Amino acid sequence: MEAVRSVLGWECVDCQSVLIFFFVFLLVADVLKNRAPANFPPGPWALPFLGDLLRVSPTRFHLQIPEVLQKIWKDFSLRLFGGRIVFVYDYELVREVLIQKGEDYEDRPTIPLFSALAGNNGLLLSNGHPWKQQRRFAIRTLRNFGVGKMSLEPSIQQESHYLSEAFSLHKGNPFNAQSLINNAVSNIICCLVFGDRFEYDDKQHQDILQTFNELVYLEGGIWAHLYNTLPGLMKRLPGPHQRIFTLTQDLLDYIQSKINEHRESFDPSSPRDYIDCFLTEMGENEDKDSGFDLNNLCFCTLDLFGAGTETTTTTLHWGLLFMINYPHIQEEVQAEIDAVVGSSKQPSVTDRENMPYTDAVIHEVQRMANILPLNLVRMTNKETTLDKYTFPKGTMVLPTLISALRDESIWETPHTFNPQHFLDQDGTFRKREAFLPFSAGKRVCLGEQLARAELFLFFTTLLQRFSFAAPPGVQPTLEYKLGATHCPKPYSLCAVPR
Repeated sequence: MEAVRSVLGWECVDCQSVLIFFFVFLLVADVLKNRAPANFPPGPWALPFLGDLLRVSPTRFHLQIPEVLQKIWKDFSLRLFGGRIVFVYDYELVREVLIQKGEDYEDRPTIPLFSALAGNNGLLLSNGHPWKQQRRFAIRTLRNFGVGKMSLEPSIQQESHYLSEAFSLHKGNPFNAQSLINNAVSNIICCLVFGDRFEYDDKQHQDILQTFNELVYLEGGIWAHLYNTLPGLMKRLPGPHQRIFTLTQDLLDYIQSKINEHRESFDPSSPRDYIDCFLTEMGENEDKDSGFDLNNLCFCTLDLFGAGTETTTTTLHWGLLFMINYPHIQEEVQAEIDAVVGSSKQPSVTDRENMPYTDAVIHEVQRMANILPLNLVRMTNKETTLDKYTFPKGTMVLPTLISALRDESIWETPHTFNPQHFLDQDGTFRKREAFLPFSAGKRVCLGEQLARAELFLFFTTLLQRFSFAAPPGVQPTLEYKLGATHCPKPYSLCAVPR
């Protein structure tokens, strides 16, 4: 009996020793893997395995960065997104990363969540030869269908009219305008990608928009951060992060159904939209590494649909909220619309040059809305330098857009909604170098021209027909929620016909 106890005792001791050794091994491996290279931006001491996850508040992450940098320097590092990432919070350094040394920072890092979702597919997060081929093809195709040209303007004007009619149905009573704006903006990119628009009461399209909105919010939440920190563990555990995969697959299934419809009816000699052009390119392109396959078509279409819907919708939603909060600015915009456009003619992009104040207000909405405050993360494709630091190849770098849009040395009142930022002493519109809501350089938003036209036409059409105010007894606020984008908390408004 004593012999049995002795053996069992040794087995327990051996088991404990193995566990302790295994834990110490993992701890040392984690420290060695994530130690900062020589001459690297400073950062706080990080926890093993979790890194700096516990320092991050998902609801105010974009505000924490400037708070930290005020205490440290223009750039610093944290252990997030599965590795050590450098945050750049200085306009001149951001400009150096995006433009002056843009080729050094044109890659995207392999972030565990997005790598599991899409791999090296799509337009936003892919790298190398496939990304260059797909971006070049998307820009050329969208331009052929009118992006950046006057030929697309009638479609945006027509959708602006439909949106105004939908607003008028509420007869000045309170309602949440987000879903209507989402429908209208989505229809523009849907015409370019799918070849058709959707009625605002189309149930399937409503479900798709709701799915995408939920996905955007979850991708910026704590569960997404947890997945990126501990991917090996989190992919096996239940939780809200698993819904990210479900929602993404729902969107891909929807896009696949649209692709199948196109394959049954498309004529290569007469392409109707982006999907038709991609299908044609698949049959003609002999470069097997260029990404022209059905799987990548799904992801590229998802990127175009999502980016072409979310950003402009959120900006317009902020725009109406700012008009509610600053009624005197709303009145000045309406006075300029009345003087230049009148009440019977629909606004046109050509009117913009004669409407400097309205143009300035729209730019200030974009600056203050700050819908992508931290930008999308970059990665160095070779060893490079920034400021006084050296970044090895493969370093994750986040050139924050909020640092350009709120730089206290550039903007006269950086934290206040002030259209005068974009007007000179004579009231003429002036461009500002630090105005970078679309980012810049190699990865600049490929839909910038489309977004600018949409913002002007939707905004001016709505302000031409309605005056906006908070519901009676409600005090308007500028509260926000932070997911993958910085957007207003749900609010109701009254659109009173003028």
